[in-house]
Amino acid sequence: MISAIIILSFLIFFHELGHFLMAKLVGVRVEVFSIGFGKKLVCKEFKETKWCISAIPLGGYVQMKGQDDTNPTLKSTDPDSYSSKSPWQRILILLGGPGFNFLLAFLIYLFVAFIGIEKLAPVVGKVLPNTPAYEVFKKGDKILEINGVKIKTWDEIPRVIENKNILKIKVRRDNKILTLIVKPKIEVIKNMFNEKVKRKIIGIMPSGEVIKVRYTGLKAVEFACEKFLDASMLILKGLKALITGTVGLNTLSGPVGIVDVTAKVAHYGIVPLLMLTALLSVNLGILNLLPIPALDGGHIVFNLYEAMFKRELSEGVMIKLTIAGWVFLIGLMIIGFYNDLQRILGG
Repeated sequence: MISAIIILSFLIFFHELGHFLMAKLVGVRVEVFSIGFGKKLVCKEFKETKWCISAIPLGGYVQMKGQDDTNPTLKSTDPDSYSSKSPWQRILILLGGPGFNFLLAFLIYLFVAFIGIEKLAPVVGKVLPNTPAYEVFKKGDKILEINGVKIKTWDEIPRVIENKNILKIKVRRDNKILTLIVKPKIEVIKNMFNEKVKRKIIGIMPSGEVIKVRYTGLKAVEFACEKFLDASMLILKGLKALITGTVGLNTLSGPVGIVDVTAKVAHYGIVPLLMLTALLSVNLGILNLLPIPALDGGHIVFNLYEAMFKRELSEGVMIKLTIAGWVFLIGLMIIGFYNDLQRILGG
């Protein structure tokens, strides 16, 4: 529980730090930097900013001069205020939060690459009947290379075979190196979002042997980029599935569920916890970019409107949209909270 709250607070701190630094970059005064919402428990003023820890730890905010989500009509003409800056400068400030979440996720993945991550070895544990591999593979075969691409871990195999029609697979069997020719077949499965997808298979399963893999230099950067893109695509596909109705609202999770999952993952060690932290950071960044009023993405849309049409949205429209945005977000939070309780109480 404590580890989960620390991680969420750190992610929020990093998000708000992005807003803070971008605000400072364009000359906006930041009046309050708070980790948490509600009553301020501890505050310390430093260089015109009150740094606070508030009572409700699952959240946070940066309050800039001339900007207040609770009153979107609040304006200030002072040169160090948010509202006096150009739309493009405000967009830069708004992008700072999600941008720092993406940066944090990348750095975590890079750190994991350096310290090493446990992966399945490319050793065959079972050959499935009635598959292309059945006549050519044997239990214990260690896959070394596929069509000239060296294989170090099991998770590299699906990516290599996906774009190949004929596979030349080099394996080690009983201290001998053999080249096996396999033609993969296509099967239709349902993915985690209940969508039907096609994938190529050859019909082998891993032995379960685990190896620790470390990356250095460009390989580490490549690993971090790959994991960041995988996490981003996973979240975007999840959002698409929710919007299209492929998965239901009963799959939504809220802060309680996140805390529960984080606490459980913490028992598996530092690397799984770091990987989850990076995924949550990407998730926080992407969700904040959604064009929903009250989120960074909604404010970016408002500023894009002002930049393109050389005028602001009317106060009435802005207030209505902001209220609608908060109602929508609170509704999602309630659904997520209900789902979390159902899952936890139901085991």
